[in-house]
Amino acid sequence: MTSPSAEQLTSKSCVPCEGGVPPVGTKQADGLLENLPGWSLTHDAQRIRKDWLVKNFMEGIGFFQRVAALAEDEGHHPDLHLEGYRNVWIEIWTHAIGGLSENDFILAAKIDQLPVQVKKK
Repeated sequence: MTSPSAEQLTSKSCVPCEGGVPPVGTKQADGLLENLPGWSLTHDAQRIRKDWLVKNFMEGIGFFQRVAALAEDEGHHPDLHLEGYRNVWIEIWTHAIGGLSENDFILAAKIDQLPVQVKKK
């Protein structure tokens, strides 16, 4: 079975999860991440994370505002982190099940479509 592409994930919407469903296993999560560059498993494969080095502090705040608006629309809220004024990272997991669900990968794919200015090397 092939994993959905980023385009297929972005065509879906997050669905409410109140628990009672098993989290996505590590093998399935690895397959879903194949189409989401930069995202990786963390916390014993119970979360996914991506890091960005943004242009400046205000770009980080602006990016988080865009992510927050998307998260509200999807009804699925990630953890947003800003450190050292331009190091940003996002962690996503489904709190109700204490691990990963398809919603997490849908949101990650949609976050990847948001504009963000990264620091040029």
